[in-house]
Amino acid sequence: MRLLILVLANITTVAFGQSQPDCASESYRDSLFALYSRRADLFPIEHPGRAQTYDSLISICPNIAEAYQEKAQHYMVLKDFEQLFANMDKAVELDTNRWLPYRGYLHCIVAGNYEKAIADFQEAEKRMPHAFTMDHSFSFYKAIAWMQLGDFEKAEISFLQDIATQKRGEGKNDIHYNTLLYFGIMYYLSGELDKAQERLNECLQLYEQHPTANYYMGLTLKIMGNNRQTTYFQKARQYIEEGYRINEPNSHFAPYPRQVTLNDLENQ
Repeated sequence: MRLLILVLANITTVAFGQSQPDCASESYRDSLFALYSRRADLFPIEHPGRAQTYDSLISICPNIAEAYQEKAQHYMVLKDFEQLFANMDKAVELDTNRWLPYRGYLHCIVAGNYEKAIADFQEAEKRMPHAFTMDHSFSFYKAIAWMQLGDFEKAEISFLQDIATQKRGEGKNDIHYNTLLYFGIMYYLSGELDKAQERLNECLQLYEQHPTANYYMGLTLKIMGNNRQTTYFQKARQYIEEGYRINEPNSHFAPYPRQVTLNDLENQ
Protein backbone atom coordinates (compact mmCIF):
# COMPACT_ATOMS: atom_id res chain seq x y z
CA MET A 1 0.00 0.00 0.00
CA ARG A 2 2.91 2.37 0.77
CA LEU A 3 4.18 1.95 -2.79
CA LEU A 4 0.71 2.74 -4.13
CA ILE A 5 0.54 5.91 -2.04
CA LEU A 6 3.97 7.04 -3.26
CA VAL A 7 3.10 6.38 -6.89
CA LEU A 8 -0.21 8.22 -6.65
CA ALA A 9 1.36 11.09 -4.75
CA ASN A 10 3.89 11.46 -7.54
CA ILE A 11 1.12 11.36 -10.15
CA THR A 12 -0.74 14.03 -8.21
CA THR A 13 2.29 16.31 -7.98
CA VAL A 14 2.96 16.02 -11.70
CA ALA A 15 -0.69 16.42 -12.66
CA PHE A 16 -1.35 19.46 -10.50
CA GLY A 17 2.07 21.06 -10.72
CA GLN A 18 2.38 21.78 -7.00
CA SER A 19 3.63 20.11 -3.85
CA GLN A 20 1.09 21.57 -1.43
CA PRO A 21 -2.50 20.45 -1.98
CA ASP A 22 -5.19 23.13 -1.99
CA CYS A 23 -7.85 21.05 -0.21
CA ALA A 24 -9.93 24.14 0.58
CA SER A 25 -10.63 24.56 -3.13
CA GLU A 26 -13.71 22.70 -4.37
CA SER A 27 -12.40 22.60 -7.95
CA TYR A 28 -9.08 21.18 -6.73
CA ARG A 29 -10.88 18.51 -4.69
CA ASP A 30 -13.11 17.62 -7.65
CA SER A 31 -10.15 17.29 -10.00
CA LEU A 32 -8.21 15.24 -7.49
CA PHE A 33 -11.18 12.95 -6.91
CA ALA A 34 -11.61 12.43 -10.65
CA LEU A 35 -7.93 11.50 -10.97
CA TYR A 36 -8.00 8.96 -8.17
CA SER A 37 -11.37 7.56 -9.24
CA ARG A 38 -9.91 6.67 -12.63
CA ARG A 39 -7.14 4.78 -10.84
CA ALA A 40 -9.61 3.08 -8.48
CA ASP A 41 -11.77 1.97 -11.38
CA LEU A 42 -8.91 -0.26 -12.56
CA PHE A 43 -9.79 -2.55 -9.64
CA PRO A 44 -12.98 -4.59 -9.12
CA ILE A 45 -15.14 -3.14 -6.36
CA GLU A 46 -14.24 -5.94 -3.94
CA HIS A 47 -10.45 -5.63 -4.53
CA PRO A 48 -8.45 -4.09 -1.66
CA GLY A 49 -6.57 -1.94 -4.17
CA ARG A 50 -9.75 0.06 -4.70
CA ALA A 51 -10.04 1.03 -1.04
CA GLN A 52 -6.29 1.65 -0.86
CA THR A 53 -6.52 4.08 -3.76
CA TYR A 54 -9.11 6.14 -1.90
CA ASP A 55 -7.01 5.91 1.27
CA SER A 56 -4.22 7.52 -0.75
CA LEU A 57 -6.57 10.30 -1.80
CA ILE A 58 -7.75 10.83 1.77
CA SER A 59 -4.13 11.07 2.92
CA ILE A 60 -3.77 14.09 0.62
CA CYS A 61 -7.16 15.73 1.20
CA PRO A 62 -9.13 14.26 4.12
CA ASN A 63 -12.15 16.48 3.41
CA ILE A 64 -13.43 14.82 0.20
CA ALA A 65 -16.76 13.26 1.13
CA GLU A 66 -16.99 11.20 -2.06
CA ALA A 67 -13.75 9.36 -1.21
CA TYR A 68 -15.31 8.00 1.98
CA GLN A 69 -18.50 7.09 0.16
CA GLU A 70 -16.54 5.17 -2.47
CA LYS A 71 -14.67 3.31 0.27
CA ALA A 72 -18.02 2.50 1.83
CA GLN A 73 -19.13 0.85 -1.44
CA HIS A 74 -16.13 -1.47 -1.22
CA TYR A 75 -17.05 -2.52 2.31
CA MET A 76 -20.72 -2.90 1.38
CA VAL A 77 -19.79 -5.63 -1.11
CA LEU A 78 -17.61 -7.30 1.54
CA LYS A 79 -20.49 -7.02 4.05
CA ASP A 80 -18.15 -5.34 6.52
CA PHE A 81 -20.79 -3.15 8.12
CA GLU A 82 -18.44 -1.64 10.69
CA GLN A 83 -16.18 -0.17 8.01
CA LEU A 84 -19.13 0.56 5.74
CA PHE A 85 -20.77 2.88 8.24
CA ALA A 86 -17.53 4.30 9.61
CA ASN A 87 -16.87 5.65 6.13
CA MET A 88 -20.46 6.69 5.48
CA ASP A 89 -20.58 8.56 8.79
CA LYS A 90 -17.55 10.56 7.66
CA ALA A 91 -19.13 11.25 4.26
CA VAL A 92 -22.31 12.47 5.98
CA GLU A 93 -20.26 14.67 8.31
CA LEU A 94 -18.55 16.33 5.33
CA ASP A 95 -21.60 16.65 3.02
CA THR A 96 -24.76 15.98 4.97
CA ASN A 97 -27.43 16.81 2.41
CA ARG A 98 -25.84 14.64 -0.26
CA TRP A 99 -25.01 11.54 1.77
CA LEU A 100 -27.49 11.42 4.66
CA PRO A 101 -30.26 9.90 2.51
CA TYR A 102 -27.85 7.35 1.06
CA ARG A 103 -26.76 6.31 4.55
CA GLY A 104 -30.45 5.86 5.41
CA TYR A 105 -30.82 3.65 2.34
CA LEU A 106 -27.85 1.54 3.48
CA HIS A 107 -29.30 1.20 6.98
CA CYS A 108 -32.66 0.13 5.54
CA ILE A 109 -31.76 -2.13 2.62
CA VAL A 110 -28.22 -3.37 3.26
CA ALA A 111 -27.89 -3.57 7.05
CA GLY A 112 -31.53 -3.96 8.10
CA ASN A 113 -31.09 -1.41 10.89
CA TYR A 114 -34.57 0.04 10.53
CA GLU A 115 -34.56 2.41 13.50
CA LYS A 116 -31.43 4.15 12.18
CA ALA A 117 -32.91 4.23 8.68
CA ILE A 118 -36.03 5.97 9.92
CA ALA A 119 -33.99 8.50 11.90
CA ASP A 120 -31.84 9.33 8.87
CA PHE A 121 -34.80 9.75 6.54
CA GLN A 122 -36.77 11.84 9.01
CA GLU A 123 -33.82 14.24 9.25
CA ALA A 124 -33.35 14.14 5.46
CA GLU A 125 -37.00 15.02 4.89
CA LYS A 126 -36.63 18.08 7.12
CA ARG A 127 -33.71 19.23 5.03
CA MET A 128 -35.00 18.19 1.58
CA PRO A 129 -38.78 17.66 1.43
CA HIS A 130 -40.10 15.52 -1.44
CA ALA A 131 -36.59 14.45 -2.48
CA PHE A 132 -35.46 11.05 -3.77
CA THR A 133 -32.49 8.73 -3.37
CA MET A 134 -31.71 5.52 -5.24
CA ASP A 135 -34.82 5.97 -7.42
CA HIS A 136 -37.28 6.31 -4.51
CA SER A 137 -38.69 8.92 -2.18
CA PHE A 138 -37.52 8.99 1.41
CA SER A 139 -41.00 7.84 2.46
CA PHE A 140 -40.58 4.61 0.48
CA TYR A 141 -37.70 3.54 2.69
CA LYS A 142 -39.44 4.68 5.86
CA ALA A 143 -42.45 2.61 4.85
CA ILE A 144 -40.34 -0.52 4.40
CA ALA A 145 -38.62 0.13 7.73
CA TRP A 146 -41.91 0.57 9.59
CA MET A 147 -43.27 -2.56 7.88
CA GLN A 148 -40.25 -4.59 8.93
CA LEU A 149 -40.63 -3.30 12.48
CA GLY A 150 -44.28 -4.42 12.47
CA ASP A 151 -45.82 -0.96 12.76
CA PHE A 152 -48.27 -1.30 9.87
CA GLU A 153 -50.15 1.90 10.64
CA LYS A 154 -47.03 4.03 10.22
CA ALA A 155 -45.98 1.95 7.22
CA GLU A 156 -49.31 2.64 5.50
CA ILE A 157 -48.98 6.37 6.15
CA SER A 158 -45.47 6.35 4.69
CA PHE A 159 -46.52 4.38 1.60
CA LEU A 160 -49.29 6.90 0.95
CA GLN A 161 -46.77 9.73 1.38
CA ASP A 162 -44.47 7.97 -1.09
CA ILE A 163 -47.28 7.75 -3.65
CA ALA A 164 -48.20 11.40 -3.08
CA THR A 165 -44.56 12.42 -3.64
CA GLN A 166 -44.44 10.45 -6.89
CA LYS A 167 -47.63 12.17 -8.06
CA ARG A 168 -46.33 15.67 -7.46
CA GLY A 169 -46.33 17.99 -10.45
CA GLU A 170 -48.51 16.77 -13.31
CA GLY A 171 -48.98 13.41 -11.63
CA LYS A 172 -49.03 11.49 -14.90
CA ASN A 173 -46.27 8.99 -14.13
CA ASP A 174 -46.98 5.43 -13.08
CA ILE A 175 -46.37 4.65 -9.42
CA HIS A 176 -43.15 2.67 -9.06
CA TYR A 177 -44.01 -1.03 -9.14
CA ASN A 178 -41.90 -1.71 -6.04
CA THR A 179 -43.93 0.82 -4.08
CA LEU A 180 -46.98 -1.24 -5.01
CA LEU A 181 -45.11 -4.47 -4.25
CA TYR A 182 -44.18 -3.49 -0.72
CA PHE A 183 -47.54 -1.85 -0.09
CA GLY A 184 -49.10 -5.19 -1.02
CA ILE A 185 -46.69 -7.14 1.17
CA MET A 186 -47.51 -4.84 4.08
CA TYR A 187 -51.22 -5.53 3.68
CA TYR A 188 -50.49 -9.26 3.43
CA LEU A 189 -48.51 -9.14 6.68
CA SER A 190 -51.23 -7.15 8.42
CA GLY A 191 -53.93 -9.61 7.29
CA GLU A 192 -55.75 -7.17 4.97
CA LEU A 193 -55.82 -9.65 2.11
CA ASP A 194 -58.22 -7.85 -0.24
CA LYS A 195 -56.00 -4.76 -0.14
CA ALA A 196 -52.91 -6.93 -0.55
CA GLN A 197 -54.39 -8.53 -3.65
CA GLU A 198 -55.32 -5.12 -5.07
CA ARG A 199 -51.85 -3.61 -4.63
CA LEU A 200 -50.03 -6.70 -5.87
CA ASN A 201 -52.27 -6.81 -8.93
CA GLU A 202 -51.40 -3.16 -9.63
CA CYS A 203 -47.72 -4.06 -9.36
CA LEU A 204 -48.09 -6.98 -11.78
CA GLN A 205 -49.92 -4.79 -14.28
CA LEU A 206 -46.73 -2.70 -14.49
CA TYR A 207 -44.24 -5.59 -14.24
CA GLU A 208 -45.91 -8.94 -14.78
CA GLN A 209 -42.62 -10.88 -14.55
CA HIS A 210 -41.90 -9.60 -11.03
CA PRO A 211 -40.94 -12.78 -9.11
CA THR A 212 -41.58 -11.38 -5.65
CA ALA A 213 -44.96 -9.89 -6.58
CA ASN A 214 -46.06 -13.22 -8.08
CA TYR A 215 -44.87 -15.04 -4.98
CA TYR A 216 -46.77 -12.80 -2.56
CA MET A 217 -49.84 -12.91 -4.75
CA GLY A 218 -49.63 -16.70 -4.43
CA LEU A 219 -49.31 -16.46 -0.65
CA THR A 220 -52.26 -14.08 -0.46
CA LEU A 221 -54.50 -16.29 -2.59
CA LYS A 222 -53.40 -19.37 -0.62
CA ILE A 223 -54.73 -17.86 2.61
CA MET A 224 -57.89 -16.74 0.81
CA GLY A 225 -58.45 -20.30 -0.42
CA ASN A 226 -58.16 -19.30 -4.07
CA ASN A 227 -56.97 -22.13 -6.33
CA ARG A 228 -55.05 -19.70 -8.56
CA GLN A 229 -52.27 -19.64 -5.96
CA THR A 230 -50.38 -22.41 -7.79
CA THR A 231 -50.26 -20.38 -10.99
CA TYR A 232 -48.55 -17.47 -9.24
CA PHE A 233 -46.03 -19.70 -7.47
CA GLN A 234 -45.20 -21.31 -10.82
CA LYS A 235 -44.79 -17.89 -12.41
CA ALA A 236 -42.50 -16.75 -9.60
CA ARG A 237 -40.25 -19.76 -10.14
CA GLN A 238 -40.29 -19.38 -13.92
CA TYR A 239 -39.38 -15.70 -13.83
CA ILE A 240 -36.54 -16.20 -11.33
CA GLU A 241 -35.11 -18.96 -13.52
CA GLU A 242 -35.42 -16.67 -16.56
CA GLY A 243 -33.39 -13.99 -14.80
CA TYR A 244 -36.06 -11.50 -13.77
CA ARG A 245 -35.31 -9.64 -10.56
CA ILE A 246 -36.62 -6.91 -8.30
CA ASN A 247 -34.66 -4.41 -10.46
CA GLU A 248 -33.22 -2.22 -7.72
CA PRO A 249 -29.69 -0.79 -7.45
CA ASN A 250 -27.26 -3.03 -5.53
CA SER A 251 -29.86 -5.82 -5.16
CA HIS A 252 -27.28 -8.29 -6.54
CA PHE A 253 -25.03 -7.37 -3.59
CA ALA A 254 -27.73 -6.91 -0.96
CA PRO A 255 -31.16 -8.53 -1.50
CA TYR A 256 -34.10 -6.31 -0.66
CA PRO A 257 -36.31 -7.16 2.32
CA ARG A 258 -38.55 -10.18 1.63
CA GLN A 259 -37.18 -10.58 -1.88
CA VAL A 260 -38.20 -14.08 -3.01
CA THR A 261 -35.66 -16.82 -3.73
CA LEU A 262 -35.94 -20.31 -5.15
CA ASN A 263 -35.54 -21.64 -1.61
CA ASP A 264 -38.73 -19.81 -0.60
CA LEU A 265 -40.59 -21.54 -3.42
CA GLU A 266 -39.46 -25.01 -2.32
CA ASN A 267 -41.84 -24.74 0.62
CA GLN A 268 -44.93 -23.96 -1.49
